[in-house]
Amino acid sequence: MSTDTSDIHARRLMAVRARAHDLGVDHVVVYSGEDMSYLTGERMDSHERLTALVVPVADGEPLLVLPALELTAATRRAAERVGATIHPWADGTDAVALVAGTVSGRIAVSTALPALHLVPLQDGVDGGVVLASEVIDHVRAVKTPPEVEELAEAARRIDSVHARMGEFLCVGHSEARVGELITAAIEQEGLSHAEFVIVGSGPNGADPHHGVSDRVVLEGDIVVVDIGGPLASGYHSDCTRTYSMGEPRTEVAEAYAVLEEAQRLAREAVRPGVAIGEVDAAARDHLAAAGLGELFIHRTGHGIGLGLHEPPFVAPGADTVLEEGMTFSVEPGIYRAGRWGARLEDIVVVAADGRRDLNTGERGLRVL
Repeated sequence: MSTDTSDIHARRLMAVRARAHDLGVDHVVVYSGEDMSYLTGERMDSHERLTALVVPVADGEPLLVLPALELTAATRRAAERVGATIHPWADGTDAVALVAGTVSGRIAVSTALPALHLVPLQDGVDGGVVLASEVIDHVRAVKTPPEVEELAEAARRIDSVHARMGEFLCVGHSEARVGELITAAIEQEGLSHAEFVIVGSGPNGADPHHGVSDRVVLEGDIVVVDIGGPLASGYHSDCTRTYSMGEPRTEVAEAYAVLEEAQRLAREAVRPGVAIGEVDAAARDHLAAAGLGELFIHRTGHGIGLGLHEPPFVAPGADTVLEEGMTFSVEPGIYRAGRWGARLEDIVVVAADGRRDLNTGERGLRVL
């Protein structure tokens, strides 16, 4: 990203502090992983050894607590970006007690903090421990213009892979072979790696999280292809298209037309001030009216950024109010168990006057 990273991370820390203050939180404990990467620019996975950024909400410098063996140039850069003091600890030290001794009042912790650390932390503080969902997740959910442009570039590159699908998805290829070719194309298009590849042919398309198998693609199959990968910056892509190996049966073509319209209606519902559950309802209600509601078996979408799946979630009844900059997938699907499935997924961002579609590739049922 072109903006100065120190400014980016300082602003993010300021936003987390402001949000925490509004919610009556005194300290925020940020765990290694996506939350840490968002605030510091470094992921710093530490496995069973505790790595945490302790952020006092009112006064004082953040404290980066990490295993001494993880004290590297990268972790020093991370600390510098947020003005944190580093406290390395050696094996044999009770790192959770160390963190507990530096906090007071109401503590908000990253949702990814494992029970291994959370339970003793709860026992070691007096002010109560709450999840930081309403603090960090909310800040992460509202993307800045540079973040949106990173996501737009990731979307453009994954659209380019779908545009080339005729090179990979062929009758006679196994799903696994198609997946190998797609993986290579994702890297050729400049994404850092294939985060996931789903090639669900025929009855496998009725499993939303199928993956790939040794099943050979047959003439007449409907094939769900859901793929994504991040840019080097860590911002993800995620896009699903459905393909027909030859002209589709009438039943499939008619059902897919309903699905395509349901997805369009859901995208059209995206605008500031709308409860995100209304986006889900727009797709779900249209499918139900066509008698396909029971075949839509998952939520309509998920947020995307440094995490592939992150808040906000586009689910029935969800009451998150959309704000400019929130970015998420819109991906209704229909699944006829044992026969075929279809899904259509685009990433959209809430704009001041409605929405922006980050994926712009062909949405119809493409015949190969």
